[in-house]
Amino acid sequence: MTPVDLTVDDTAVGGGQHLLVAADGGSVVARTVLPSGVRVLTESMPGLRSATVGMWVGVGSRDEADGHHGSTHFLEHLLFKGTDRRSPLEIAEAFDAVGGEANAVTGKEHTCYYARVMSDDAPMAIDVISDMVTSSTITVEDFESEREVILEELAMAEDDPSDVVHERFAEAVLAGHALGRPIGGTPDTIKGVGRDDVVDHYRRHYGAPTLVVTAAGGIEHDAVVAAVSAELDRAGWLQPAAPPRDGRAGGNAAPASGHDVVVRRDVEQAQVVVGTTALTATDERRYVLSVMNTALGGGMSSRLFQEVREKRGLAYSVYSFTAGYADGGYMGLYAGCNPSKVDTVVDLLVAEWERLASDGLAPGELERAVGQLSGGMTLGLEDSGSRMSRLGKSELVHRRFTDLDETLARLQAVTGEQVQELAADLVSRPRSLAVVGPFDTDRSFGTAR
Repeated sequence: MTPVDLTVDDTAVGGGQHLLVAADGGSVVARTVLPSGVRVLTESMPGLRSATVGMWVGVGSRDEADGHHGSTHFLEHLLFKGTDRRSPLEIAEAFDAVGGEANAVTGKEHTCYYARVMSDDAPMAIDVISDMVTSSTITVEDFESEREVILEELAMAEDDPSDVVHERFAEAVLAGHALGRPIGGTPDTIKGVGRDDVVDHYRRHYGAPTLVVTAAGGIEHDAVVAAVSAELDRAGWLQPAAPPRDGRAGGNAAPASGHDVVVRRDVEQAQVVVGTTALTATDERRYVLSVMNTALGGGMSSRLFQEVREKRGLAYSVYSFTAGYADGGYMGLYAGCNPSKVDTVVDLLVAEWERLASDGLAPGELERAVGQLSGGMTLGLEDSGSRMSRLGKSELVHRRFTDLDETLARLQAVTGEQVQELAADLVSRPRSLAVVGPFDTDRSFGTAR
């Protein structure tokens, strides 16, 4: 099937089903816009006895005002702390009693609260998560208690050198851009943010026009819409009539200027990431980027794994990665190695990247990369959670639904020439480097950069 536009009839406020399509594997995808602008998307999967329900809000760490950094992730924690109808314990008990699980994830551009339960318990999951999202009390006592929890979470991440190097790389490659800020904030910003700041963030960004509800598994669309409508009506989120919030504006972030950062740590293994800006989430070349990334550092047969680990034994973990957002993105090459080998490893990472740009893919690499991506994507969509997530990103990021068959076709259409052309584009951009290890902060690394 061809991608299905998800913006159709959004101006027809007042409810009604706007999308119903047959998707891969015999599933059916449907979309309804409620009178207040809430969007409900479902994927009914025949024969599945579980369901995953998610409530998405199109706000992330990049949307925080100065002085509010860390508020989005702080709020994610606080919504589990209770409502007028439920205590934190009762929220936890509701899912434990049915063998389900509930969690949340904060990103740079969206936040999702979700639960995976048996299909018969989907109405309960919708009830509890709706209550959390619409009616959190955010008491002073809960706020101060959770502040300490988040500070412990940040301390745990700061004790992990691999977490540190990825955070510092994002800050370096997107220096000065809101996307470069850490999602969870910093100890200083969390200590400095007040309850009123977080409540203001909640009231400004959480509302019916920004809410997207997605559900996948053994569910029926009309039943999900009815359950969501009932719970949102209870919370006063079905009125007044309003269209859904417009999608985030796209475009390109400011070009990279190249920044290096060294974090001194007395560790046994140094952590290295080198890379540059890449593509936005909606760039038509994103399929080419996926193939390029897979061939370069996406698995055990990839160039980086073979050259750095298999042939030379210089690292246990080595890979490449990408991240794309509405108006920016980046790619990076990572390795963890003995501190005495950092220069050699940096040169090898860059050399393989440059060789891909200059020489292109070797015979068999394109087919292997496409096959790896196709198989991984197909296997990844075998559960309701991944399909629930696909619906949310289709609505919030791409504004169109693309099923597995179409995605696989797009991957299979990628050519070796496109991969080489994109690699050459990226390799020509200014590079940023992040290193964590027992080094002076003004030390330089490698010669190939």
